[in-house]
Amino acid sequence: MRTNVQIVVPSLADRPQVLHVLERSMRDAFAQEGLAHLDAEIQGIVAGKAALFDESLKDRLGEVQFLAAKDTEELIGMISFGPRGKEIRECTGEDSAGIGKLGTLYVLPEYQDQGVGSALIQALVRQLHQQGVEQFCLDSGFKRAKERWLRKFGQPYVVAPDYWGPGVDHMVWLCHIRDHLQEI
Repeated sequence: MRTNVQIVVPSLADRPQVLHVLERSMRDAFAQEGLAHLDAEIQGIVAGKAALFDESLKDRLGEVQFLAAKDTEELIGMISFGPRGKEIRECTGEDSAGIGKLGTLYVLPEYQDQGVGSALIQALVRQLHQQGVEQFCLDSGFKRAKERWLRKFGQPYVVAPDYWGPGVDHMVWLCHIRDHLQEI
């Protein structure tokens, strides 16, 4: 990983950069999937993630928590932890009730594949461990993300075939913190 990247709790002053990372990363993810034309969906996701970030600023110890990766002063990536979403509830039912979701893992395209995402995951896992959290879940329908999660977290807990349309499955992982906690 780049040596000058620091993982921090983002503040209100970081909001413009948070929005920039959300917008650029989401547009890149959709483009990689051949879905760049779905502007309304992209804007909806960005707005939803921005609202979660705003919620995290109101209550630092609340349900939604964010961490950010900064390269010097530039915010280059982010990750969140919060309540499981609609897709996880639909795919797992009560199996994941009460388990929070690792989400909003976005890294600017020019910083991807340099360990920034892994550093964000490790920082969040350590934070959750300190808070006494034992499990988390995560999910994805994006092909690239599913490939990365398969490498990092192994086989998913649930695969929902054709969830997003023919041939586009949704995957949900249920993970134990202890399995992903690396000592410093």
